[in-house]
Amino acid sequence: MAPITRGRLLAVSALAFILTAGTASADITRLRLGVLNDMASGFSAWSGPGSVVAAKLAVEDFRKAHPEADFDIEVLSADHQNKADVASAIARDWIRDGVNAIVDVPNSAAALAVAALVKDSDAALLVSGGGHDALTRDACTPNTVHWTFDLYSLARNTAQATVETGGKSWFFVTSDYAGGKGLEAVATKFVLEAGGEVKGHALPPLGLVDYSSFLLQAQSSGADVVAFGTAGTDLMNMIKQSNEFGLVEEGQRLATLAIFINDVHGLGLEAAKGLIYTTAFYWDTNDQTRAFSERFAAAHNGGMPSEGQAGVYSAVYHYLESALATGSAQAGTIVADMKSQPIDDPLFGQVTIRPDGRAIHDMYVMQVKTPEESTKPWDYVKVLKTIPGEQAFGPPEPEKCALAG
Repeated sequence: MAPITRGRLLAVSALAFILTAGTASADITRLRLGVLNDMASGFSAWSGPGSVVAAKLAVEDFRKAHPEADFDIEVLSADHQNKADVASAIARDWIRDGVNAIVDVPNSAAALAVAALVKDSDAALLVSGGGHDALTRDACTPNTVHWTFDLYSLARNTAQATVETGGKSWFFVTSDYAGGKGLEAVATKFVLEAGGEVKGHALPPLGLVDYSSFLLQAQSSGADVVAFGTAGTDLMNMIKQSNEFGLVEEGQRLATLAIFINDVHGLGLEAAKGLIYTTAFYWDTNDQTRAFSERFAAAHNGGMPSEGQAGVYSAVYHYLESALATGSAQAGTIVADMKSQPIDDPLFGQVTIRPDGRAIHDMYVMQVKTPEESTKPWDYVKVLKTIPGEQAFGPPEPEKCALAG
């Protein structure tokens, strides 16, 4: 895989182990990185242990590219159980114990809770799995980088593409948590702007197993589109049960506002075929994404990386590059350097990081293939549209984030 370049190079980290190498890096003697995510439940397939694998690959690549870096790199991992209070407690302990960067953090409430802690600390927050736009708006901090996607980029592009292809009236089934409500709010805005209508919504709790009553509401609404504002296991259960109730057979379309390639794999093409969604990364895009993904799969039981796991790789590598370049372990110094110049990244292409912490890169509107269209393992989607980075993400909002001004 070609190295990441930006006048310098890029890299990433690993499970709970320490690596060492030789020559000098100013004030740095050790960097401690903590991968904080859902390790065992609804979001674990596209974050979880795979994000730790991605971090490990990044550290390995950083070491190969920079044998002169003589500081230790320790990568920790912990399960926040999709609970903001648990995430806060772990992050607080890590910061107290000298962890320099907290990485991944799916579940928007958890990510926002950690952002509040790093704001007044000397730890960086590198968000890949958390999606809430507030991370670069009301809850922005000088120490936060929001790398992979956000609610705006996922919901806006999916909503517009679905309305453009005939899905005019919508009913939302949205998990009752910050990320789900955020997805619905963004999608609603763009459905209405595109001339569509919203016929209603239902708010099942996160982690529910039986969605039958909510899906019956969606079915009886007569909406063209039943849209799911959730992710992970909840989303998979909603889609499976929608098929059991015959929503698609009776003429309704399903829209997924936050689905990952691992979810498609779990559902199977027969259940997921035709779904339209937006993503920042697909393993089979080009030679560089394939090379990384094959290495990842070899280290992760054959599974291809999600966009969130790919984002962990790139964000951690870029963080390590900036630490080396500045000779500093200070979060403010490293994050400022991360924002200082564009990156040519092998997984995400051309990337810039705005002053508010939002990483800007292309996004892709995808459609899940039919079983007949798939020609090899994990050959699950086709690109409908490429959205340039400057269009894919919402504009900076100085009135909400002073850094954006």
